[in-house]
Amino acid sequence: MRDTLRSPRQIKLRKLLRDLREKSGLTQADVAARLNKSQSFVAKYEGGERRLSAIEFIDVAEALDLDPVAAMRQLLKALDGGAS
Repeated sequence: MRDTLRSPRQIKLRKLLRDLREKSGLTQADVAARLNKSQSFVAKYEGGERRLSAIEFIDVAEALDLDPVAAMRQLLKALDGGAS
């Protein structure tokens, strides 16, 4: 099954990553600098213009000073009971 960029699950992923970034007090530019990427990289995955690979998800979680497994658990909790 393939999720589109605008599927409910992808929207929840984007919202989670944005909320975690904001909770950490970081801007898109801060996260991008930690990833050694451009700010547009962060803007594109947060805005639904691109997907993140599993490896990129790990990198983003670590850039937010989060344990990637804990971040995935938060995503799974957000998806629980939501549209698949």
